[in-house]
Amino acid sequence: MSHTWTEAVSGRTRLPEMSPDDIDRAQRGLTDRVLTTPVVRSEELDFLAGARLWLKAENLQRGGSFKVRGAALAVDRLAAAGSRGVVAQSTGNHAIAVALAAVGRGLPAVLVLPTDAPVAKQRRIRAAGAELVLAGSLLAERVAVAEETRVRRGFDVIDPYQDPDVVAGQGTATAELLAQVAAAGGRLDAVVLPVGGGSAVAGASLATRGTDVEVIGAEPAAVPSLSAALRAGAPVTVPVGPTLADGLRPDRVGALPFSLVRDRVRTVETVTESEIREALCTVATGARLLVEPAAATALAAALRIARASRGRLTDIGVLLSGGNVEHTLVAALLAEYRARPEPAPVR
Repeated sequence: MSHTWTEAVSGRTRLPEMSPDDIDRAQRGLTDRVLTTPVVRSEELDFLAGARLWLKAENLQRGGSFKVRGAALAVDRLAAAGSRGVVAQSTGNHAIAVALAAVGRGLPAVLVLPTDAPVAKQRRIRAAGAELVLAGSLLAERVAVAEETRVRRGFDVIDPYQDPDVVAGQGTATAELLAQVAAAGGRLDAVVLPVGGGSAVAGASLATRGTDVEVIGAEPAAVPSLSAALRAGAPVTVPVGPTLADGLRPDRVGALPFSLVRDRVRTVETVTESEIREALCTVATGARLLVEPAAATALAAALRIARASRGRLTDIGVLLSGGNVEHTLVAALLAEYRARPEPAPVR
């Protein structure tokens, strides 16, 4: 992408027009590049929700998350254009995906993560053979380091929110989910996606355009960036509170994602930390899937809206966005979970 994140946020560049055709092109570009991850059903989770939940298991994707979809497209484009190397900032999964894609194309890559990024995510970047830089805890701090690397080394920036290839690539996960549900004889009323910088929910907004499928965002109550943006009518920076969902800690949604979701997303569920912990353990025990807290945030929101809809939403898709989670965290949460009384199902 030729424009920097700062330019796009400040309005100094015109945001690209995007359409469902971009999702179609992305799907063709990703043929044989990514896994067609399964859609998992669980009678136990359906019982708790009082609805049919269709879980898109992107935690089983290459690189451990759906982020490899957008990263592969962006790296391919830059490699074909003769890029000298790439740089990306991220809370974790986008950086892992860019590292894998860049190294696969023989490009050097610098990945900028917050200083408190999970060790498991740092380890995956180093194992891919990419260069890792830790910088602060705020989005602006990571952006500054990525921009300095762009200028000093002549590398191309692959932004996790502002790059149209990234948004289109992330949207292929929702398009794939819709097709898999249809092939199984189902039809979704809604799809729920975790929100950090907004690429997943933006891609879903494109993939579902022209349908009556509701697109619902799920974000930690500690970092309500999309909720705040929708209230303000534009992306705004929000205070970042402590949250288990390290993948959802960007304190501002991207301008490009916001332009795609502002007229499409009517509901954003802000999820508490206790709900995130509960959902992570519930999907581990009820669907035998190991997911990270960002993915559990989407499941927590889906369980809540299913119960609240009282039968209006009967089939809900959930993007389980990633599975790059510290095993020690999962073990601690499961130990606590086993000591609690069982949650009551919907009557």
